[in-house]
Amino acid sequence: MKKIICIVAVLAMGVYVLHHYKSYRNYARNVEKYNQVVQEFNLCMEAFDWNCAEKNARILLQEDPSDTVAQNNLAAILLEQERYGECISYVESLTRKSENLKFLKNKAALLLRELEELHLEQSFHFRLEYDGSPSRTNVMEALAVLEVAYDSISTLFQFEPSNKMRLVLYQADEHTGVGPRPDWVGAIYDGKLRVPENIMSYRAAYRPMLFHELTHSFVRGMTYGHVPQWINEGIAQVIDGSRRDVPNPGGQSPSLKDLSDSFVNEGSRDKAEKLYWYSQKMVEGMLRRNGSLVHFREFIQDLNRLGEKDALEKYYSVTAEQLLEEVR
Repeated sequence: MKKIICIVAVLAMGVYVLHHYKSYRNYARNVEKYNQVVQEFNLCMEAFDWNCAEKNARILLQEDPSDTVAQNNLAAILLEQERYGECISYVESLTRKSENLKFLKNKAALLLRELEELHLEQSFHFRLEYDGSPSRTNVMEALAVLEVAYDSISTLFQFEPSNKMRLVLYQADEHTGVGPRPDWVGAIYDGKLRVPENIMSYRAAYRPMLFHELTHSFVRGMTYGHVPQWINEGIAQVIDGSRRDVPNPGGQSPSLKDLSDSFVNEGSRDKAEKLYWYSQKMVEGMLRRNGSLVHFREFIQDLNRLGEKDALEKYYSVTAEQLLEEVR
């Protein structure tokens, strides 16, 4: 009798183990499938392949409709595809809205309004949108300078963005971009180059400004946005050439964290001046180690793959901390 009980117990245990093995195997397969979708999504995002990225984001949301990361990614993808109405509707359909989702919705609303309100002028590489009644000379001059800058920067980096680049030459405050910004900010790049139209009256100011903001656009495309702020701003200043003789602002030097965060969030003009000055000097410190433009270009191209630390070590045998200390 005991023997029969043991056999029954073993069989029951076997059924139990088999059931749980199958459950585990199904779980493992689901995890593997999920990881494959995430990996493909990341690759699509890095390649700016919005259709592929959207497909995978929607798969992730089918698995978990409350996935906040996937929600944010899908809204951002719709925005990038200029599907502004869909972006707004999607965010409004969600029960819980993060601050980032609200920001994306507001930006989509702004861009949708701009499509309806702004006038359009085009050149070979640019779409220039403008409000009000700027002089025809200013509009065409902005496009001409941008085309010259495009040729120079694309030759330097051996890189050309796949789509036409967009510039807003604005007069009204509602076209300065979404979100509050300090009064010291003149132009900004937020997917569009946004430049105040009145700057066109000052040739010595608008030419480097357009070169500067266009450089940000190229660097974003080359690095998929994976670039520390001090490198991003330092490169743009070296290329625009407008701040070569600016003296040391003095006072306490910024931290590496300060130099890695967005400068636009800095409310103090004096602090912002310091961040720009240090970032330029740190990039100049890199170039003193190796001034080859080919070397510089390869460094930028490798930033996304290697990250800041390894790229600096590989190309310039230095760390960000060392560069900052040298400037200090």
